[in-house]
Amino acid sequence: MIVYLICYAASWIFARFGLYYLSGAALFLAAGYLYAYDYRRSGNLIHLRGLFSCFWVGGQGAACLKLSKLQTDWVLQTWICFFLALVGFWITFEVLDRLMGGNERFTMNRYRQRSTGRPLFFCIVGLTVISAAAFVTEAAVLGFIPVLVRGVPHAYSAFHMTGLHYVTVSCVLIPAMTVLYFEQGGSRSGRKNGLIVLCVLVSVAIPILCVSRFQLVFAVILAVFTFCASQKNVSPWLFVAAVVALIPCYVLLTAARSHDVTYLNGIFEMKNSRMPIFVSQPYIYIANNYDNFNCLVESLTTHSMGMKGLFPLWALTGLKFFFPQLINFPIFVDKKELTTLTMFYDAYYDFGWIGVLVFSCLLGFVAYLLVVKLREMHNPMGYLLYAQMGAYLMLSFFTTWFSNTTTWFYLIVTGILAVYYHISEHRR
Repeated sequence: MIVYLICYAASWIFARFGLYYLSGAALFLAAGYLYAYDYRRSGNLIHLRGLFSCFWVGGQGAACLKLSKLQTDWVLQTWICFFLALVGFWITFEVLDRLMGGNERFTMNRYRQRSTGRPLFFCIVGLTVISAAAFVTEAAVLGFIPVLVRGVPHAYSAFHMTGLHYVTVSCVLIPAMTVLYFEQGGSRSGRKNGLIVLCVLVSVAIPILCVSRFQLVFAVILAVFTFCASQKNVSPWLFVAAVVALIPCYVLLTAARSHDVTYLNGIFEMKNSRMPIFVSQPYIYIANNYDNFNCLVESLTTHSMGMKGLFPLWALTGLKFFFPQLINFPIFVDKKELTTLTMFYDAYYDFGWIGVLVFSCLLGFVAYLLVVKLREMHNPMGYLLYAQMGAYLMLSFFTTWFSNTTTWFYLIVTGILAVYYHISEHRR
């Protein structure tokens, strides 16, 4: 933590003097150190605190480079909020770790032989059928499939039936569940194993047909994280291989969305107009979110006192249709086309810097609790839950996550599957 404090102070000073490259470099150094610290202690490549520290601080470092004309100098309160977001999480996790102690190396091998694999088989097949049926229904009612539409950059946004679309995108959980299925030995039946492979292909095809780059990337991240959580030793090159495999799919889906280079560069407004799109696009999707947070800090006049963060409740209960004022909050961003936000956007919207600090402490508590419970439980869905938490913390720079209805729908589905698995195994 001392290293982070020094690097953070240096980054702020460099930014004040317009030395943006040095400002970003200081935070890159801090991000690498924080991740290495947790990895050395635990031997866990997807240590929850390590992931959050690396990507939250590293993302801020990318934003500090100021490679786009859209980016401006942040106000002091923004710097304080970003600092509290990391410190609250890190210290809460550290205090619990020192009070409780424990080893965060974990593996599912201890109960692999106890399971028949049947509950997971039915979970995978059932969820695939339900998700595919929802997709077909949406396509039939809306009258189009996004991947087949040309000249409409935002076809995916229009491919959305209220409520049903959550079921459609639940297919992203299937590759991770398949990892768990084969970790338990799969089935002696070639037909069953073949059906599981078919389910994976369907689950990957749906995001592609929807032209959803994020859902495809998220499905791969969950599968990789689930594999890492269920193994004793995993090579870091697995992450590299996953990224390399995703690049061509990402590029093809970008083209399928009718997003040409000229269109995208016009939105990103990079200072170096010759910067290749495969650099500028991921950069802006990471960096601009921090600037959107700064825009919120500068523009917000009244906090929503918890109403903004409770959007999933209003959505899942249907109250938003009867009381539109519950969700009628303006979004403050520096450009209307760039609407991705950080995990702490709504926390600040609700309660200011206090909300950011409390929320970060709560995340640290949940992350530690999840690590402890994962060592104790005998349910493979715990690894799916861990993988989801790891993905949300890794992508903390991207969106609000826990005030996002889709996130809670995934968690609810995971809980239902965990209960089904538990009941099925105890009936044998």
